Amino acid sequence: MTDLDDAYANMAYAPGGPHYPALWAETAAAFRGAALAAGMAQLDLPYGPGERQRLDLFEPQGRRRGLVICFHGGYWMHLDGKGWSHLARGPLAEGWAVALPSYAQCPEQRISGITRQMVQAVEVLHRRLGGPIRICGQVGGGHLAARMLCPGVLAPETRAAIEKVVAISPLADLAPLMRTSMNAALQLDAQEAVAESPIHCPPPEVPVHVWVGARERPVFLEQARGLAAAWHCPLTIEPERHHFNVIEGLEGPSPLLEALLG
Repeated sequence: MTDLDDAYANMAYAPGGPHYPALWAETAAAFRGAALAAGMAQLDLPYGPGERQRLDLFEPQGRRRGLVICFHGGYWMHLDGKGWSHLARGPLAEGWAVALPSYAQCPEQRISGITRQMVQAVEVLHRRLGGPIRICGQVGGGHLAARMLCPGVLAPETRAAIEKVVAISPLADLAPLMRTSMNAALQLDAQEAVAESPIHCPPPEVPVHVWVGARERPVFLEQARGLAAAWHCPLTIEPERHHFNVIEGLEGPSPLLEALLG
């Protein structure tokens, strides 16, 4: 393991880290079941031709205020949208629909290809539900959320529907990842690392809020500070939150949910 491998490792440095994926899967499955029984869920909707180009859509009861699109984490290599179903609970309670897309992962797909898949998902959702749209995501999902605001990524009419983006523990500068063992799967080269790094995009006009846990690995604090500085946007370093529980605020009333929906 290289020094950078250790710097970007999270499981061993967060209390209970290895248990979170299974806990998320169990909690998410229970939430999906309850939402489906209540007629509030449409599962595995296709947004493209690929096997993993599917999304789950949760609709609030009553009038819809808008749409939240949430991109999952996992370094573009692991997890899927279904592992985050329960994070729809907070926006749903506030009257927002929530979409959780999955995507083909590295090494089957390059990061630039994953970005294009998320563009497809956002475009399909905009045609289906309209706006306004709020977008969030964590780690690789935070990268994808920010990428949606880079020039020329989305169609102009779709970008115009986006009111806000919250990038949680985002990977905004991909160059360091080329020096980790993850790059055997990510297949980043210097050109793609620059092109896919939000930190190299001009500050968007759409409001952005960068969010990170105070107890995360130092590189994630550096990445968050770097994007906030480059885009001249607010940065919240949430006390006592680590890499895995930093997203829990999306489940109910919290400063994080207020940052996304407020």
